[in-house]
Amino acid sequence: MSTANTTGARDHARSQAAAAATVGPDLPAAVPSAKITFAQRIPAGGYANTVLARGTRVRLSDPMGAACAHLLLLRAESPWERLNVADTVKVPWQAYLGVGHPLLSDQGRVLATVVADSSGHHDTLCGPSPMGRERLRLAGVKQGLEPRDVGPTVSFFRGVRVESDGALTVTGGAGAGAAIDLLVHLPVTLLLANAEHPLDATPITPLDVVAWSAPEELALAHNTDPEYLRAVENTEQDWHARTLEAHA
Repeated sequence: MSTANTTGARDHARSQAAAAATVGPDLPAAVPSAKITFAQRIPAGGYANTVLARGTRVRLSDPMGAACAHLLLLRAESPWERLNVADTVKVPWQAYLGVGHPLLSDQGRVLATVVADSSGHHDTLCGPSPMGRERLRLAGVKQGLEPRDVGPTVSFFRGVRVESDGALTVTGGAGAGAAIDLLVHLPVTLLLANAEHPLDATPITPLDVVAWSAPEELALAHNTDPEYLRAVENTEQDWHARTLEAHA
């Protein structure tokens, strides 16, 4: 379908919208539809952006087995506070993401915690590919952000391991149907790009994103490590202080 003129461009846009309306992510059967706040299937080379409330649970799924989700979180009301990948690795003493791992901001607060993971193939070391970074910039523009706001990211569904000599080894994905769930601790702007990994040229397949309200899960113990508990305490103190200030 040609987009060289306005008629062709209109028809192309309408066909894309129709496809998006009929093809979407599978919604969690146990979650009432009224609690779903965001659901989108991101095609290869696509991106998504949304603002998520505190207490939102986000599920990223790899339905066809070759998605690569480059994720950046920024605090919604204060976007200068954003995901700090170095602290996300350093504070928990762990470079490999898994259940209980916090995604920390540059202020030592927990933006989100990994609360479920059936993949185990993720990367905190390489950052996005050039296409991934460009898609994240496009996603950020939709939220009023500038290119300088797009910093280092974590990548899901494409694993990387560090060998004893320091070499990076690509471990690929976990196959179709893998998923990872994040619990959001503070209101965040979520930027996602489904683009190739800089060390893994495997062609990309769609990525599913579903978010729903689950504030009761903030009271659960997702990790008992002292570093995690201290970061959660910092997060809760800041959140409650801002809440009191807002109502003063």
